[in-house]
Amino acid sequence: MLSIFKKKKTIPHIKLTGVIGNVGKFKQGIDFSGQEEIILKAFSVKKAPCVAITINSPGGSPVQSHLIFNFIRQQAKKNKKKVMVFAEDIAASGGYLIACAGDEIYANSSSIIGSIGVIYSSFGFTELIKKIGVERRVHTAGKNKSTLDPFLDEKKEDIERLKNIQLDLHKDFINVVEKSRGAKLKKSEVELFSGEFWSGTKAKELGLIDEIGDANQVLREKFGEDVIIKKFEKSKSWLSKKLSSSNDYVDQVANILEEKSIWQKYGL
Repeated sequence: MLSIFKKKKTIPHIKLTGVIGNVGKFKQGIDFSGQEEIILKAFSVKKAPCVAITINSPGGSPVQSHLIFNFIRQQAKKNKKKVMVFAEDIAASGGYLIACAGDEIYANSSSIIGSIGVIYSSFGFTELIKKIGVERRVHTAGKNKSTLDPFLDEKKEDIERLKNIQLDLHKDFINVVEKSRGAKLKKSEVELFSGEFWSGTKAKELGLIDEIGDANQVLREKFGEDVIIKKFEKSKSWLSKKLSSSNDYVDQVANILEEKSIWQKYGL
């Protein structure tokens, strides 16, 4: 008789989808300001034994990735809740950094996991402007203000400066992974921090994830078939929908192409 009145367990489930950071007008990426309230609400669910987070992201802004990672860990500690992360198609680069906020990380066997590195890419147009007869005029206060200008020849000192910054960012990323995964990381001939990425199956072998599985399956196995999975997800406002469907077509196309290029790096 008592079992009839037994309260079902409720698991808050946050879903993070897209490129990390907001570039361009009205872009619906993953950023801290857009997720802060959602994370707070999820962790405030009383008596929830854990918070589940599904992530599907090829990465993006390292700063936003760190902000979200840190905030999730702060809330987990404050509310004494376990965090379970589930990777969908991809949790790479900053997406994997956020995934490291999980006490346990799950993925599909075909998920793309890893890419623990830092990248900067651009184009050089010096020969093009010569060919079409364009004269580049640059005036700066500060000798390094025009660093990596795509219309000027690359300078060795600029590249070295960029490399040093990248090494600092890469070190921060490695520290997060090592602190999060600890002894779970497997020693092997594979260089985990080279920027390479792997399937979910291989990521499990390397200790980058704990098990193969999806949110619905794992949460029901752990908390029972009658568990209530309460979804928390950022919704697109009426205003951003209206404005993003307006006449700024060129900006929209540029945003789409930029985001698509990040996803396509991983074959998606």
